Amino acid sequence: MFLMFEEAGKFLAGRILSETESSAQVELDSGKRVKVKAAHVLLKFDKPAPQALIGAAQALAQDIELEMAWEFSPEEEFGFAELARDYFSAQATLEQQTAMLFKLFDAPHYFRRAGKGRFRKASADVIALALAGIEKKRLLAEQIAQWAQQLGAGQCPAPIQDQLYKILFKPDKNAPEYKAVVEASRATHTAPLELLQKAGAIHSPYQFHWKRFLLENFPKGTGFHALSAPLIADVLPLASASAFSIDDSQTTEIDDALSVQGLGSGSVTVGIHIAAPGLAIQPGSPIDLVGRTRLSTVYMPGYKITMLPDEVVQTYTLQEGRDCPAVSLYVTLDEATLEIKDTRTTLERVPIAHNLRHDQLDGLVTEAWLEHPDQPADGNPEPLPALRPALSFLFRLARDLKAKREVVRGKPETFNRPDYNFRLHGNDGGEPQGDEEVRISVRQRGAPLDLIVAEAMILANSTWGSWMAALGVPGIYRSQASLAPGVKVRMGTKALPHAGIGVKSYAWSTSPLRRYTDLVNQWQIIACVRHGQTAALAAPFKPKDADLFSIISSFDTAYSAYNAYQGGMERYWTLRYVQQQGISEVVASVFKENMVRAEDIPLVLPVLGAQGLPRNARVRVQLGSVDLITLDIQGSVTERLDAPVQSAPDDDTQDDEEVAGPIAIAMDLSDSPEATGDNPTP
Repeated sequence: MFLMFEEAGKFLAGRILSETESSAQVELDSGKRVKVKAAHVLLKFDKPAPQALIGAAQALAQDIELEMAWEFSPEEEFGFAELARDYFSAQATLEQQTAMLFKLFDAPHYFRRAGKGRFRKASADVIALALAGIEKKRLLAEQIAQWAQQLGAGQCPAPIQDQLYKILFKPDKNAPEYKAVVEASRATHTAPLELLQKAGAIHSPYQFHWKRFLLENFPKGTGFHALSAPLIADVLPLASASAFSIDDSQTTEIDDALSVQGLGSGSVTVGIHIAAPGLAIQPGSPIDLVGRTRLSTVYMPGYKITMLPDEVVQTYTLQEGRDCPAVSLYVTLDEATLEIKDTRTTLERVPIAHNLRHDQLDGLVTEAWLEHPDQPADGNPEPLPALRPALSFLFRLARDLKAKREVVRGKPETFNRPDYNFRLHGNDGGEPQGDEEVRISVRQRGAPLDLIVAEAMILANSTWGSWMAALGVPGIYRSQASLAPGVKVRMGTKALPHAGIGVKSYAWSTSPLRRYTDLVNQWQIIACVRHGQTAALAAPFKPKDADLFSIISSFDTAYSAYNAYQGGMERYWTLRYVQQQGISEVVASVFKENMVRAEDIPLVLPVLGAQGLPRNARVRVQLGSVDLITLDIQGSVTERLDAPVQSAPDDDTQDDEEVAGPIAIAMDLSDSPEATGDNPTP
């Protein structure tokens, strides 16, 4: 005796070894023995053999017309044997009954399962919808196969071209376009990116990188919805000093300015004036939510994505010719010894006399020019002659502050590699297309104007950080326990030392128009100015405020992503420069095994033939081909240019985790490595 039963959606048949009222022991053709519950038994038969029955029934099931079976089936629930007798004949054979079982089971759109061998016919409307869905899937499968075939043949279908960046970077794995790429990739044994490149899908390497960045970080686009900048309600006193800013020509978010009073009197007061959007923008306001979402301005050669809308920025930026609201730190010093006698912070309006542009003045404002302010120097444009005494004092102060930090730091800061400026010729400030002529110029790190701004900002950030801590007001701090290898800079809410800079505490506070952490700290500083010893109760963020930790976490993630993209785009334009200038070889220095750094352009690359060469060995490198998609270039060492000498280590200062690429763009003095005092030598 044999029986047929259902198990996990499959029909099996075997010989009955033993049987009780509730179950049976069955031996399958494979020899496996199974226990079958009585509720799962569908048929019992003496002949034919199980496999013969199943084979015959499967063949017969192919000839059953579903539409006719559906017409023959009753409206109420029925069994497969009943329908077989209606469809075939009243004496339907075992094979016919089994065939009907298989057919009904495989057609759920026509017949719904209602239990052991029981079914109920679906309505005509349900069947129509199901058949339409089946047809749609069939056509879609054919379309996917056709697209995959085209990709394999080196052609990119338009629908895949339209979804290119989404497929690559944020794919919907159920989308037919994605499935076609996967199918073609498997069929051709080619990685998806390479497959799409060969199919001509990527027309612009620049757009490849740009769209990827936008999808990952700005999925809703980079535009702003309509926002109006709130006015500052405070009645602010007018400062007695006039101030000047020092920035790159492309800078529109002018956060900081400087002033000097009392030269020649023996007691000099230096003013560090920071734009004060925190006086108008309130936590939780629409503009704050925009800033908290973006967290920082994104810089790249030839373009930037601002943290705040330009119309908001221009309301609070320190524009020359205006009396601008500012949070001002006044530092009173002994003019001879440069000893700090007093510091005070005030909220005021500061007359901005000049917006100096360092890229226009670096060649004029030299150490010699600053160290001898009484000597005439023809050819300097206004307002340099009038500002020369102030700039000279600030340069003297900057070098003194730097030397004192280096004592705390335990070793000097050395900037033995230049910074590079990128300019895209023909770009008017709009979004680059990727084929512009790139011009790369050198700006030596530690240039006088850089140093002046850098040390002033470090002084402000460290002074305000310590002041907030003394008043019990939490802020967002950057700290580094030591300069030991592997000890990185951390962000937190406690005023801890920053070994890389050589200060007791360091709270980014000087770029509130460009970094959200600085805006948060400015709110806290304003509370300190207004409320003094009770500031901890009045500040927007209280001690152990979970919101502060959330901001830190979000900022860390966003800032790392932005820096990585900036580094990638700098490398892109460097490789474009290599192509445009027809550079086939470079002189470079080995900085680790099989890696070199070019001397005259901001290029780091792996090379062959550098095995065993010491750090800082100078070599001539023959360049290979450039891949602007992967940003790869390789080279081969053709000649060693120096005699073997003992290598000297580069300065390994500060935030190693902030190295976004092989180079650093000079976008704004207060964002340069010297200005923040918080970025490493790349």
